[in-house]
Amino acid sequence: MPVALIVLLLDLTLIYHASRTGRLRPWAFIILLVPMMGALAYIAVELIPEWFSSHGARQARQRVANRLDPEKRYRELSDRLADADTIANRAALADECANIGRFAEAEQHYDHILKLPMGHDPAYVFRKAQAEFSAKRPVDALTTLDDLQKQWPDFDSADAHLLYARALVEVGRTDEALEEYHALAGYYPGAEARVRYGLLLQVVGRTAEARMVFNELLIQMRRAPKYLRNAQAEWLSIAEKQLSASR
Repeated sequence: MPVALIVLLLDLTLIYHASRTGRLRPWAFIILLVPMMGALAYIAVELIPEWFSSHGARQARQRVANRLDPEKRYRELSDRLADADTIANRAALADECANIGRFAEAEQHYDHILKLPMGHDPAYVFRKAQAEFSAKRPVDALTTLDDLQKQWPDFDSADAHLLYARALVEVGRTDEALEEYHALAGYYPGAEARVRYGLLLQVVGRTAEARMVFNELLIQMRRAPKYLRNAQAEWLSIAEKQLSASR
C-alpha cells in the first residue's frame, strides 16, 4: 500500500475519532493542514494521555506491576499498619493477604479485628470465611458462615450465600447446595450463581433443568446493556459452551 494512502487513512481515522469525541476543532484543521505530523501531534496530545489515564490502562499497569512484584502492595500495607494499627489499615492488609494467597495471615488479621469493640462486624466474619474457603477449608468456612448467621440473623449478603453454596458442594452436601443455588438464582446479581447452579444440576444428572437455567440466563443477558454483558462475559461463555456441548 502506498505511503500516501496510509497517511490519508490514518488522517481520516483520527479526524473521525476527533469528531466523535468533541475534538473536531481545531484538530481536523491541524491534521489536514500538516499531514502525518498533525496526526502524530493528535496521538501525542490527545490519545496517549487518554490511554494512560483510562481505567483500563490503570488496571493493565497494575497487572504488570503485580506480576513483576506481587508483594509490593503487601509490603506497603504492612508498613502502614506498623505506623498506625487501625481497623482500616489491618483490614486492607488482610484483604491483600487473601489476594496474594496468604490466607492464614489474612485469617489472623480478621480474627484480630473481630476481637476489637469497633471491629465486631459481620463483613469481617464473611471475609474470614472467604479466606478459609480459598485455603481449601470449606468445613471451616461453613462453620464461620453459620456463626455469622447466628450472631447477625439480619445480615443479608448474596455473596455470602454464594460462598455458602460453594462450600456445601465442596463438602459433598449436594442437595443442600442445590437448594441454596435455586434460591440464589432468583436474586443474585450477575450470572455466576446461575451458571454454578446449572453446572451442579448437570453433575447430578438433571441435564434438562441445567439447559433451562443456561438458556434462560443467555436470553435475559441478550437484552442487558453491553457493559453488563462484558462484565459477565466469562460466565456467559461457560453457559454457551455447556449448551453447545449438550446438543
